[in-house]
Amino acid sequence: MADIFREVDEEVRRDKALEFWTRHQNLLIGLAILVVAAAGGWRYYQNSLKVAAEAAGARYESAAQVLQDGKAAEGDDALRGIIAQGPPGYALLARFRSAAALAASDPAKAVTIYESLANDAAVDPNLRDIARLRAAIVRLDTADMNELRTRLEPLAQVGGPFRNSAREYLAVAALKAGDLDAAGKWLDAIVVDQQAPAQIRARAEALLGLVSSGKPKG
Repeated sequence: MADIFREVDEEVRRDKALEFWTRHQNLLIGLAILVVAAAGGWRYYQNSLKVAAEAAGARYESAAQVLQDGKAAEGDDALRGIIAQGPPGYALLARFRSAAALAASDPAKAVTIYESLANDAAVDPNLRDIARLRAAIVRLDTADMNELRTRLEPLAQVGGPFRNSAREYLAVAALKAGDLDAAGKWLDAIVVDQQAPAQIRARAEALLGLVSSGKPKG
C-alpha cells in the first residue's frame, strides 16, 4: 500500500513539474541564456582587461627605455599616450614617471604634475604624500624656506609614513638658509625616531656633527 501512495505522489510531482515547465519554459530558457551570456561576457571582460594591461605594460617599458636613451620629448609623448588611454594603474605610473623625467629639464612642469597627483582624491593617500614630497624635492634648490616648510612640515609630523625623509629635507633646507637651530631640530627628530631608516639616521647623525661644530661656543 505504501508503494502505491509513493508512486501516486511521484506521478503528482511529475505532473506539476511538467505543468510548471509548460507554463514557464520561455522564461526559464531566457534565464539560462542570460546566465550563459553573462558568464561568457565576464570572461571576455576579464580577458580584455588582461590584454589591455599587458599592452600598457609593454608601452610603459618602451617609454621608459626611450627616456633612458635620452630621448626626452619622445619618451614624454609615449607616457602621455598611456596617461590618456592606458588602464588606471599604468596611467598613474606614467604620471609619476613623466614628472620624474621632467624634473631636470622643466622643473615647473614637473611640480605641476606632482601637485595634480597630490590633489587627486582618486590616488592612494600614501602616493599623494609621495607626490608632495617629490614636488618639494624639485623645489628644494629654488624655493624659499617658507615655501619648503609649507610643503614639507605636514609630511614631517609624527606618524607620517615619509616623516623622516621630509625631516631630512627640512634640515638640509635650514642648513642652506643658515638656520642651524631649525636644522638641529629636524635632525634630532630623525635620530630619536626608533623607526627611522638606518641610512637616514646615519646621515642625520653626520649632519648633526656639522651643526654642532657650526654653532657659536658658550
